Amino acid sequence: MSAETPAGAETPAGADAPATADTPATPGRPGIDVPDRRGRTGLDRTGLDLTGNPRVKVLDVTLLSSNWYVTRTTRFEFEHSDGHRSIEERETYDRGNGATILLHDTARRTVLLIRQFRYPAYVNGHPDGNLLELPAGLLDEDEPEAAIRREAREETGYDIGEVEHVFDAYMSPGSITEKLFFFAAPYRSEERADAGGGLADEGEDIELVELGIDDALARIGDDIIDAKTIMLLQWAALRGPFAA
Repeated sequence: MSAETPAGAETPAGADAPATADTPATPGRPGIDVPDRRGRTGLDRTGLDLTGNPRVKVLDVTLLSSNWYVTRTTRFEFEHSDGHRSIEERETYDRGNGATILLHDTARRTVLLIRQFRYPAYVNGHPDGNLLELPAGLLDEDEPEAAIRREAREETGYDIGEVEHVFDAYMSPGSITEKLFFFAAPYRSEERADAGGGLADEGEDIELVELGIDDALARIGDDIIDAKTIMLLQWAALRGPFAA
């Protein structure tokens, strides 16, 4: 008999049994009541305080995984346009928000892209998984502009000057929470500070690719099939630095 539990007393329903020599304490749940590998807790409470849409009431959140990014299942009550209400369930993948940038040289009519291996594309049918795309990365704890300056230096070797915030977009809002912040900035080939190429300790192996803007636009749908890259190239041609 446990010293903390009087004789005849019952453990309340749903409570963890007290630890004894024969029954060890119930371990904490990483990401919920003890830190996960990135030091996070309370990941099962995200969304419970949402009040912006009166037609939506979040009921409960289940943490499925927080190995690095976070996968949750959320149940919510939803009021349809005809007034009836239903209980819906959605699985979301939360990797944080990110930023991307188009580096351009209007005098030479060139843009800077990178080529790197993307396993999700490879496993989903891309011939070799090596994609042509724009520099990009997650914000982590930084503001969007600070984050994209960091990523541009790491991946391309350029310390960029004045940055233009172009627009923001949700890239796959049916299941992924990420908002991407889009930027553009000029570069000059003689101003490259180092070789770039990404961070070796993050497994990055990045090749810098300079293309003429007309060549880059012509490659859309061929070997440029990354959404953020297509969006910023088309913005550059229609409304940005290469607009007629």
